[in-house]
Amino acid sequence: MAPFHALRLSTIVNTVCIAGVGYAVPVNVRPNSEILKAFPHRTEDEMVRLTGIKERRHAAEGDTATDLAALAVRDALAQAGMHVNQIDGIIMATILPDQPVPSAASSLARELGIPRALAFDLNAACSGWLYALEVGRCFIRCGTAKNVIVVTAELLSRITNPECHDTAFLFGDGAGAAILTGGSGGHRLHPMGLSGDADQYEAIQRPGGGAQMPWPGAEGADLQNFYLQMDGATVFKHAVVGFAEQIEQTLKRENLKPGDIAWVVPHQANERILKAVSKRVGIPYGKFVVTISQYGNTSAASVSMALGWAAQEGIFSDGDKIIFCSVGAGLTFAGGLLVW
Repeated sequence: MAPFHALRLSTIVNTVCIAGVGYAVPVNVRPNSEILKAFPHRTEDEMVRLTGIKERRHAAEGDTATDLAALAVRDALAQAGMHVNQIDGIIMATILPDQPVPSAASSLARELGIPRALAFDLNAACSGWLYALEVGRCFIRCGTAKNVIVVTAELLSRITNPECHDTAFLFGDGAGAAILTGGSGGHRLHPMGLSGDADQYEAIQRPGGGAQMPWPGAEGADLQNFYLQMDGATVFKHAVVGFAEQIEQTLKRENLKPGDIAWVVPHQANERILKAVSKRVGIPYGKFVVTISQYGNTSAASVSMALGWAAQEGIFSDGDKIIFCSVGAGLTFAGGLLVW
């Protein structure tokens, strides 16, 4: 592959499209019945009622985020009818790269055989893929890149406390990808609306693993800070409002009404949250693409996986107006329109 081209400010692209999408999950299915062994006071019906989740995928010991991401990207490239050598940028959204340095995107570039591609990671938690879509869209519009992979892979099973009932049932592993390109050869991506609420910084967090607390310390030390932690009540409250606001702001920005929307592809946070959002915004729940039952909450990967699944199932029609929306740790908010 030729060296990555320099910034071309004279090249302005008006339309950016998703040319292909793909997703990948580990083969290991983890049903609720396995997790319930640690919680004898809980029942299957209760867990499904509270979360909407029946099973999730957990990576095997030898699986890596790079492996899953590469599978999703290859599917997306095949759908786009593009060769990997046409790619000149990779943006990876993840909260848990295979290793802190170098980036997961660099690992993926090596795996795909495009070592000279622009490559970096982005962490906006569950909103990460939508944040990355907007970065990739802007890169193409201003001429920084022609064709960009926007990909996410999350192995949340590695940082989920199996003995914490607030999180043990929620999280799964998976990856999703999209190929962004300039011009009209695909599904037209509109600008994403991005925002946050740092006052809720502690609502979802993993305090350990960074510079402040890089390792657990002595053998047998408390590992709680190295697992994902979540204040469920706070997250539920802000997620319902946040999802709804992103949908409403997208409708206003695009001069659309709820009835104009064919599908909503949301972050797969919790089925109760999504049903509450549906009522709040006036878009029937039947128009929400929901994969949480079989895959759980896969953080940044969930929107891309749901989009990939829906495309594979063939539920979209030409011209369908699709709204993305997400709320993630930070808190981060994201939403926008895709015209299929």
